[in-house]
Amino acid sequence: MTKKVILDCDPGHDDALALLMAIASEKIDLLAVTTSAGNQIPEKTYVNAKRLLTLAKSEHIPVARGASKPLRRNLIIADDVHGESGIDGAELPESTIQDFDISANELIANILRESEEKVTLIATGPLTNIAIFLLSHPELKEKIEMISFMGGACFGGNITPHAEFNIYVDPEAADIVVKSGVPVAMFGLDVTLKAQLFEHDIKEIREVGNDVARTMADLLDFFNLTTTRPFWADEDHVEGIHMHDPCAVAYIIDPDMFTVYPMNVQVETSESLALGSTVVDYDNVFKKEKNVLVAFNLDLPKFKKLTMDTIKYFS
Repeated sequence: MTKKVILDCDPGHDDALALLMAIASEKIDLLAVTTSAGNQIPEKTYVNAKRLLTLAKSEHIPVARGASKPLRRNLIIADDVHGESGIDGAELPESTIQDFDISANELIANILRESEEKVTLIATGPLTNIAIFLLSHPELKEKIEMISFMGGACFGGNITPHAEFNIYVDPEAADIVVKSGVPVAMFGLDVTLKAQLFEHDIKEIREVGNDVARTMADLLDFFNLTTTRPFWADEDHVEGIHMHDPCAVAYIIDPDMFTVYPMNVQVETSESLALGSTVVDYDNVFKKEKNVLVAFNLDLPKFKKLTMDTIKYFS
């Protein structure tokens, strides 16, 4: 069945593929795109989303800008990974999409209020916009089918030893989301570091030959330059590009692609060495409600096929 979806993103190289997946899939009816601050400042992620929609010839999809900063903290961005524009490496077309006169929060609320079906929210950046919506419109929570987000980790981090970037940027927002009572699925580093594309995959994407393929290949070439090798890797080890954000979309398209388990997840919001960590009760020590589906593995050949099918869709 086709899922009604709103995608909240902060493009972002891997966000770009996530957005294209959502547009191309017959399993998703993409109702709107909202943008968050994260990979770059909010002005840039908003422009990037509009340009990606233009590239995908999907300018009919409404796009609205969300919060300019996290709920309680100063904004941290990942310009060291995604570049000055937030999506360096390719020339995206100028967008003709007119600016919306309502916020992301209002757009999400209007869509859920008017929808006869439940709507799935997919978040590939910090969870600020989703948390604001949950706080401001508790009467609409029952209209949410699921919140699928990229962020967190059971084991390790990528901005601190214990915290993943999206959650660290706005831990208070993530705390609100996992405590919301809404069905939640978490695609953290445990699985997203396994969602890898390699140079031969980029070559295959480029050879598709359409505008989206060429642009995406250029973006991936740039993103590949920022890929870090595991500390344990020897000189012969080849590390692929980590396609974090598309996992949260791919799950909605094909849940069987992933191995997920219900677990209790709590977010550390105190000022400590563990700030921003997602405390996943892997062994059910706390005996608390299992409030989040946590992903640990994926079928990589299926993921790569979905990626290629997405690129070919735009031919």
